[in-house]
Amino acid sequence: MKNPTRVCEVCVIVMLIPFLCWMESVNAIGANWGTQSSHPLPPETVVRMLLDNGIQKVKLFDADYGALRALSKSGIEVMVGIPNDLLATMASSMKAAEKWVSKNVSTHLSNSVNIRYVAVGNEPFLATYNGSFLRTTFPALENIQAALVKAGLGGKVKVTVPQNADVYSPSETGGPSSGDFRTDIHDYMFQITKFLNDNGSPFTVNIYPFISLYIDSNFPVEYAFFDGKATPVDDGGTTYTNMFDANYDTLVWALQKNGFPNMGIIVGEIGWPSDGDRNANNEYAERFMQGFMTHIAGGKGTPMRQVPIEAYLFSLIDEDQKSIQPGNFERHWGVFYFDGQPKYPLNLGTTATGALVPARNVKYLQRKWCVLKDSVKLEDPSIAQSVSYACALGDCTSLGYGTSCGDLDGKMNISYAFNSYYQINNQLDEACRFPNVSTITKDDPSTGSCRFGIMIEPYYAAADRRLHSGAYLAGLLLLSLIVL
Repeated sequence: MKNPTRVCEVCVIVMLIPFLCWMESVNAIGANWGTQSSHPLPPETVVRMLLDNGIQKVKLFDADYGALRALSKSGIEVMVGIPNDLLATMASSMKAAEKWVSKNVSTHLSNSVNIRYVAVGNEPFLATYNGSFLRTTFPALENIQAALVKAGLGGKVKVTVPQNADVYSPSETGGPSSGDFRTDIHDYMFQITKFLNDNGSPFTVNIYPFISLYIDSNFPVEYAFFDGKATPVDDGGTTYTNMFDANYDTLVWALQKNGFPNMGIIVGEIGWPSDGDRNANNEYAERFMQGFMTHIAGGKGTPMRQVPIEAYLFSLIDEDQKSIQPGNFERHWGVFYFDGQPKYPLNLGTTATGALVPARNVKYLQRKWCVLKDSVKLEDPSIAQSVSYACALGDCTSLGYGTSCGDLDGKMNISYAFNSYYQINNQLDEACRFPNVSTITKDDPSTGSCRFGIMIEPYYAAADRRLHSGAYLAGLLLLSLIVL
């Protein structure tokens, strides 16, 4: 007869294997990889950078073919995204959902891309969208789930809907324990959450203490960080010393109140921008990001959920083509600059040195810049129109009060705008021909914290580059006509 004690030990080990694998999985840190850049790094370079930095999960906002191809055989877990503008199509046509899954999931899985999630929409219930996606998100979610099941992927690939933290909130006078889904969307949220829970899918939420500080000048700054310097908030005997824990637990309470006490939670986005606002700088970004990594190390979780937190840092790399409607900081969420160079020291706990590893073999354009001519007077009537044009098609989000280039004088501000346009346009001579006011220099105009960038070489095909340049030349012709 077999030893019953030994049998029990074996049974316990077997039972623990899935749990241990899950623990290992949720302890791994992820990153959001956005592609709204004028000069993105080659996808292979980005994947190499992910691997070098021990980042084992990546979240995409679409199903970019180049990114997914580069992720093949990397072992990195992938969340692919369906943009909001496709929700109506997915909602109205099962055939469209099946086609999307076949093209963007099945095909890449067969090419050894480790796709684990499909994000249906991105913050579709954001209050500022004024209900644009309320009626299409759930039908799209249902159709994508059905398409995955039909493709035989229902057990391997899970659906989710990344939501902004504004879909839930505590009461005006209560703490996290008073949390519930927003009243105006409660029925929609319950419907979606129940569907996700029934299908073994997680609730994905994006949490941004920076945004609270940005929109509310009275927000207690220290409460955004993890240093324990904030005045504690007491919630029925539970103490909160940082906004992240309080926000996360507000969701935990909301889920519990609606009948989903054990539902998995993914933090789809969390980060701090480094420029574009007086509270967006490298010092605060490092403090927040390192504080967060230290805070979740060891898997202690939050007061209400003392388990490892699965999170995707927002974001991996700066994106100079993102909309700045929410604020100029939108283009500066990256842990790395646009060229894959680290912005500040950050220990993710995933590398031997404890330091971020920069992108390898990055190729830059020549060391030259477009600046304002020394002889030009600021009263020149063509300057205002030239700067307006350069900033509209370039990136001037590092200019302004409290930014990295906020201390520049008038002439340097103009030079910064000219150079941004010039670099984005691949240093074409024509891109530095603002009417009689600009010139090209080989002397780096960077000063203090203000970095006058040099663009990296574009990696796309020569034909595309010619088209890209042609569009800017047409714009320059329009500018000349306006000035004249």
